Amino acid sequence: MSEPAGEGLLEALEHMDTAERAEHEAEVSEKVAPDRAFEVSAGETLLAVDGLTVRFGGLTALDDVSFDVRRGEILGLIGPNGAGKTTCFNIVTGVYRPTVGDVRLEGESLARMKRYRIIRAGVARTFQNIRLFGAMTALENVVVGADARHRTSVPGALLRLPRHRREEREATEKAMALLEFVGIADRAADKATSLPYGHQRRLEIARALATEPKLLCLDEPAAGFSAVEKDALSELILKIRDDGYTVVLVEHDMRVVLGVTDRLVVLDFGRKIADGDPDSVRRDPAVVAAYLGGAVEE
Repeated sequence: MSEPAGEGLLEALEHMDTAERAEHEAEVSEKVAPDRAFEVSAGETLLAVDGLTVRFGGLTALDDVSFDVRRGEILGLIGPNGAGKTTCFNIVTGVYRPTVGDVRLEGESLARMKRYRIIRAGVARTFQNIRLFGAMTALENVVVGADARHRTSVPGALLRLPRHRREEREATEKAMALLEFVGIADRAADKATSLPYGHQRRLEIARALATEPKLLCLDEPAAGFSAVEKDALSELILKIRDDGYTVVLVEHDMRVVLGVTDRLVVLDFGRKIADGDPDSVRRDPAVVAAYLGGAVEE
């Protein structure tokens, strides 16, 4: 019987010296990092949200919202409940379509694009409520994400032609690297539903990364976490950014937000009320009144 996925890796890691482990971690980082062909210069506009308005009947969820996301940054999208943050995420990822306005990724409009095409264009997300394939293993869940980049035709997959077999092998290798990257490689063979809540959150992030996104959108990833888990999640988000990804973060926990973001956009009642670096935004009187309820403790 073959050993469960991940156990061989863990046993090998236990016997590595410091230099070997550093070399292994560099190899994992190389497998996880986004396709360098996607990269231009850090700081250039990757995503542009332009005059976005969304109405549901008589309710205006977003009202003429504009901001940009710069390549290589972690942008925090914050605001009180009902401010329009998740609606904005849903527009960017194709769940909703805007009533007015546009969203452009590297100049290409996403506003009328189908969801699978948005994923292929380079946008991935997680959800407030975890959405995993519960009957699949952790490894299989991540491989599903990698399938978004496969080019094999249906006949090629059915006939298991060499290209299909190569893509399957590469997807499995990358999936294992991603599970190691997010810290749950030892649970690769476990069913998703059997994983602890925090591991499920990490698994969902790994699956999103498997699509090779140019932009990773994280929707309240710290929800339900303990203080220790939030600190570990913050480290992971920073590691994701440092590995070459651009991140948009919706999160209510201000310690997480202020600990990882490079810039903040604040929404209130569907309107943008602030846009700037975390230190200046946290002191903005409109933000304090609308969201923070007072100064954030040091």
